[in-house]
Amino acid sequence: MMSDFQDHISFVFEERIVNLDFKDQKNSPTLTILNFLRSLPNHKGVKEGCAEGDCGACTVVISELNNTGNLTYKAVNSCLVFLPMMHGKQLITVEDLAERNGNSILLHPVQQALVNFNGSQCGYCTPGIIMSMFALYKNYKNPSRAIIVDALIGNLCRCTGYQSILKAAQKATREIKPDKFSKHEKEIVSLLKKIKISSGSLSIITSGQKYFQPRSLSSCLEIIKKYPTATLINGSTDIALLQTKKYIKQEEIIDLSALDELKQFHATTREITIGSGIPLEAVKESVKDILPELFQVLQVFASKQIRYVATLGGNIATASPIGDSIPLLLAYNSKLKIISKQDYRTISIENFIKGYRKTSLGKNEIIHSIIIPRPKNVFIKFYKVSKRKDLDISTVSAGFRLGLKNNIVTDICLAFGGMAEMVRRAKFAEQQLLNNEWSVENIMHAQNLLSKDFSPISDARSTAEFRSDAAKNLLLKFYEETKNKATSSR
Repeated sequence: MMSDFQDHISFVFEERIVNLDFKDQKNSPTLTILNFLRSLPNHKGVKEGCAEGDCGACTVVISELNNTGNLTYKAVNSCLVFLPMMHGKQLITVEDLAERNGNSILLHPVQQALVNFNGSQCGYCTPGIIMSMFALYKNYKNPSRAIIVDALIGNLCRCTGYQSILKAAQKATREIKPDKFSKHEKEIVSLLKKIKISSGSLSIITSGQKYFQPRSLSSCLEIIKKYPTATLINGSTDIALLQTKKYIKQEEIIDLSALDELKQFHATTREITIGSGIPLEAVKESVKDILPELFQVLQVFASKQIRYVATLGGNIATASPIGDSIPLLLAYNSKLKIISKQDYRTISIENFIKGYRKTSLGKNEIIHSIIIPRPKNVFIKFYKVSKRKDLDISTVSAGFRLGLKNNIVTDICLAFGGMAEMVRRAKFAEQQLLNNEWSVENIMHAQNLLSKDFSPISDARSTAEFRSDAAKNLLLKFYEETKNKATSSR
């Protein structure tokens, strides 16, 4: 099986195929794209601001072949992406955008627009902003202001106040014209196809690390069986922080990001199945019309740069008490399909989460997909309390489900994040409401019972008192938003 693996990576950079191996120890398999670029003499435009995907100063664009054989362009945080994840893709930096003809330089339309609208002052964050605008330019024609804002949420700037940047983005994308990338697209597609034909799975073994990137599910499960203690990554936007912030390198990594079997999406009249490896941005677009509350969650989930890389399976597997997706998935009564080399099983997400960053996932298992029953005759809502609306971690989050018949509660789920060591349901409050009238009096009783369900802590993000009050108010808000619908359905 391992004979099918290769020990080097290939990607397109500066319009040519680059082959890199890890034999000389200069490049470790968990070297980030950011640090790789900063090691080169002529690619210092990319900057490290936060090393955790918050500021966007390190934004680059990755293009890759889609199912139709065309290129897709995605802006990502290079501080969170390990170098082997570039295998079979194209890496584009701010230095690549302008066209050069002898001594003359023709700026890309997004660069020229930022110049014209004075969108740069100190310049530190500017290359990252340019790259987010470039991805927007390649993906949209005359986008709405909301789409532009969403594309730039992951780029922080302390100088310009953003309005000049937004105006520049609006101007640049109003009339999309061919650029050097559209002119050379056929050549890039040809290079990427050449890599795809000649390359296989990755097995990179150095003196201090082992990094595997299988290309088939069967080979992946074989590797997991052989290395049961290896760290699994499926986007690495969480695991990468151990290295970038705490300087901890994982000794054994199995990268699931190249497994097409984990990127399947199916919707039937009964349920929606979401592959654990589908990037969150693709999940967001897929569920927009069928699971509006999940769409809402993902709209305020980190930034577009992170959503292009992070996955729903990865967010669940971290079992964070403030993971945004988990409370809503509990409210949806979701299940997970777990697979191993020998078998598969399904488990409710409620039983999957066992404690603080602990799950029931076995050493030889991975999350294959998330199964969400289509909501019928229930109200489902998601709420997030944070200091900022966008690109912020939840202080308190909640996923609620309510079933009513003649204004009597027949089904209730009150799942809270940020209130305990794990996302948990408020069982005492649920018992108070179940089989009783959906009334403000019963809601007030349930609010008081939340103190029996949770003992939140104070930390840098909030006090315990605020969390308790916020949870109570979210429950009251849910009642206020559903009471009229409940009355009209009697």
